[in-house]
Formats: sequence, structure tokens, C-alpha cells
Amino acid sequence: MQMNTPPRSTIRLTRRGRIALVATGAVVAGTAVAVPLLTLGEDEPAKPTSLVIPEGYRASQIYPAVDKALELPPGTTKKSLTKAGLKLPNDADGNPEGYLFPATYPLTDTSTPEALLGQMVDTANQRFNGAPIAAGAQRNAMNVYQAVTIASIVQAEAATSTDMGKVARVVFNRLERGMPLQMDSTINYALDRSTLNTTLDDTRIDSPYNSYQRMGLPPTPIDNPGEEAVRAAISPTAGDWLYFVTVKPGDTRFTDDYAEHQRNVAEFNKLTKARQSGSPQPGAKT
Repeated sequence: MQMNTPPRSTIRLTRRGRIALVATGAVVAGTAVAVPLLTLGEDEPAKPTSLVIPEGYRASQIYPAVDKALELPPGTTKKSLTKAGLKLPNDADGNPEGYLFPATYPLTDTSTPEALLGQMVDTANQRFNGAPIAAGAQRNAMNVYQAVTIASIVQAEAATSTDMGKVARVVFNRLERGMPLQMDSTINYALDRSTLNTTLDDTRIDSPYNSYQRMGLPPTPIDNPGEEAVRAAISPTAGDWLYFVTVKPGDTRFTDDYAEHQRNVAEFNKLTKARQSGSPQPGAKT
């Protein structure tokens, strides 16, 4: 029996965001992957010798990171897309989102934005187009680009690596039941932000990435996922879950019962309000 989606004014499938910390010599995002800026000598100015792209970075974050690493004017890397000759799948329609593979890339005096972007896309193609990912995508009746799109949602939504397979299962279960995905991460992508708070007005925005209003997957990936998220997308954990919410760090609750999900969201809201007011609740981390 097909399940109907509860009213949009009350449902919140997910409530989590990413924290980005920027400090001298390091960038921490999502899964706390450091981006080192290695110095050449104590008396010389800091100069990066490698660029680390963290899992879950969006293209809009990667372009300025390349500009900074190569000491180029802002916007240079994004403009270079037209001449980079990236080997992207046809479904991407020239948009490299999802295929700027998160990894460490060495920098030399001859590094260019085109070369770095090309290395990222070539690495993604090597990882995604071979077995077992290509075979896994086919096994789930989808192409590799669709698998990467699901993986990008998993990367954005899963609070921990152990939750990735469950988040992927929620995506599949909702698609199979003809339910909108209702993922806050796709709203955040449309609005180019990361936040825990998605309002009713947010869910009404006119965007192909509004998974509250649009059925199916978003038109492109919403970030650049790592291999772990892609593996989760092709081999989701078995389960009947339709909803999940990260109540507090380390406590993500999955359920197929909407009433139970409402109770979990209420607890999340209570803990969030307590943190914002500076009054800790039992079990809340402050």
C-alpha cells in the first residue's frame, strides 16, 4: 500500500547541518578533514604544497579553495570551467558537482585550475565507473550519475559513517513509495547555505532542488561525496525507515512511524531551544 506524506507544515525529515571552521593552516568541515597549508621554511610565508578537498564540499566551496591555493584572483577557477575540458557524464550537462572527488592533490609551481579540476574529475571517474560501484548502481536499477546524486545526499545528511547506509535506505524507500524526499540538505543547496533550521517558507522556494515540492532526485548531486557515501548509495542498509532526525550528536533516530518521528523532532526542538537559551537539558551537549 502506498503511503501518503504527512502535511508539509509539520513534517521535517531531517534536522542537521554542517559546521565549517576556518583557521590558520586548516579547514574543518563536516567529517573534520583537515586542509593543511604546509610551509616551505620558517622564514618564508606559508605556501600550500597540497590541496585537500574534504568529503561533502560543494563546487562553490572548491572553486575558491583552488583560487586561494594557487594565489589567483577570486573567480578564476570557476571561469576556467569552460576551457578545462572535463570528462563528465552526459547527465551532468557540464556541471562538475559530484565529480570533484574529495582527496589530496599535490600543488606545484605549474599547477593550474584546469589541471586540478581535471585531476578531480578523472579521479571520480576512476572510482565511480569501475566495479563495484557501476555494477552496484545497475543492480539498483540506476545509472552511476544517479548513484552519485544519492551519495551526495547521504554525505550531507548522515551524522556519522554508520548512519550512511540507513540514510540511503530512507531515500530508496521514499522513492519507491512515490513520496517526496523532503531533505533539508537539498533546500540548503538551493539557497547556498548550511543550517539546521528549515522554515515553511524555505520549503516553498521555486527550485528544482526543492525536494519538498519536487518528486524524485534533484537534477544534480548537491555536493562531492566520498567513496563511503557512494558505497552506501549502492548498498543501503536493509530497513523500512521513512524518517530520521539527529536529536543530538551521536543520536540519529530512524523510524517508519510518523508519530514516533514527530516525538523525536519535538525532542530535537526542545534540546535546540535549550542550547540556544543556555539552559542545558539532561542528555544535551553544550
